[in-house]
Amino acid sequence: MDVGIITGVGRELKHFLQQFDDCFSRSEPRENLQRYVQGQLSDLERKSIEPIALAAGVPPRTLQYFLSSVIWDHRRLRDRIQWIVGSDFAHPNAIGLIDETGNPKKGMYTCGVQRQWCGNTGKVDNCVVGVHLGYVLGDFQCLLDSDLYLPQEWANNIELRQKTKVPEEIQFRTKPEIALEQVGRALKNGIRFFALTFDELYGRSGPFLDGLDDLGQNYVGEIPSDFVGWLREPHILQKPTPAEKRKKGRKRQYPRLARKALPACEVRNIAVYSPIFSKQKWQRFRIKDGEKGPVVWEVKVSKFYRKQGEKGLPRQAHTLIVARNVLDTKEVKYFLTNMSLTSPGVNLQRLLWVAFSRWPIERCFEIGKRELGMDHFEVRSWQGIYRHFYVSQLSLLFCARVHHDLREKKHQLLIPDRGTSSCGRKCLDYGPMVKAFRQESTVSKSDRSDRILSMA
Repeated sequence: MDVGIITGVGRELKHFLQQFDDCFSRSEPRENLQRYVQGQLSDLERKSIEPIALAAGVPPRTLQYFLSSVIWDHRRLRDRIQWIVGSDFAHPNAIGLIDETGNPKKGMYTCGVQRQWCGNTGKVDNCVVGVHLGYVLGDFQCLLDSDLYLPQEWANNIELRQKTKVPEEIQFRTKPEIALEQVGRALKNGIRFFALTFDELYGRSGPFLDGLDDLGQNYVGEIPSDFVGWLREPHILQKPTPAEKRKKGRKRQYPRLARKALPACEVRNIAVYSPIFSKQKWQRFRIKDGEKGPVVWEVKVSKFYRKQGEKGLPRQAHTLIVARNVLDTKEVKYFLTNMSLTSPGVNLQRLLWVAFSRWPIERCFEIGKRELGMDHFEVRSWQGIYRHFYVSQLSLLFCARVHHDLREKKHQLLIPDRGTSSCGRKCLDYGPMVKAFRQESTVSKSDRSDRILSMA
């Protein structure tokens, strides 16, 4: 980047932030937003409040007060981010990603802090955890929403809630419940995803999967090996027979499984013992290029009816994908999708592309923490942490726009992002895939070619 481009980026930032002016009723918080975003985009070694304030020539307490106490509409700012993405980057192949990340913190009084799994350090540590919704389209990657996970110990502790100003209406929510609210909110704000993807923490939650089905949202998510269901739809009794109606005693509830219906089975056993899978040939797909060469997985697929709710009845037909690593056949993943291979525009290649596309949100976390100070916040209150999350989303969106626009000007309309993930490996190449989806037909069961990536 030369001086002219850098100067242009500065002007673009000013115009970009003007889109959020109506989130503030006074000029002072607008100026503080600009100071905070400029600080996150700067080359400061640490992007916490004090270094940013000193670099901007204002007292640190000014920015602390901006995040924690000044009246401004941070929820509108979050919604405006989603409106911009939905307007400027809408595409039928966009993917939504759900994941959480931990931010290590010392002490006991930062809202939501406790010893829990922290992805930042890779172990159980003293940290706060945020649940995030990401958006990916080719080389464009950003965060749409962020929520603080409030552990049950915090939700039930009145003293801690008062110290960190947790609103009274906020109750304990599981991570899948938080994620489902985020998806519903994004859809209301005009965001559209071809499909969502997530790890087995969310895939094991029946209410979460039910909620996505009720929203009409497609997904391809990882599920645990003990997830249960049927490959063939079991027989359901909808109402009692005349003979049962005449019987005395406790009446059975309907609808219910027929007495002769097979019990639901864990997917790890289905993959090994079911004739549908044992007679099916493995299909090989190249997922990405690793440090030691192509990463190849082989898959089997079948229609699947997952067990739902307390009554244990089957949900509508889903698709189960069993995938194992060619180089390490003990590494097996199970994916569930509510899409059918017989639907228009859906094939196994496309479902696998979504299933193995979780790395971009990790890249968003990496950029947000390493470059923007997403984990450098020094506020303790509920509102302060939320505002820091939302302003960090705004900074990340601006970076994504500039990155996308510069690549667009230099190359063609949609350039595949061959950047590396946080583990240093080349990942899914989205550019060719967008074009390929318009040309490829459904992948047949006998097709063993490498079709996830067709590198030029």
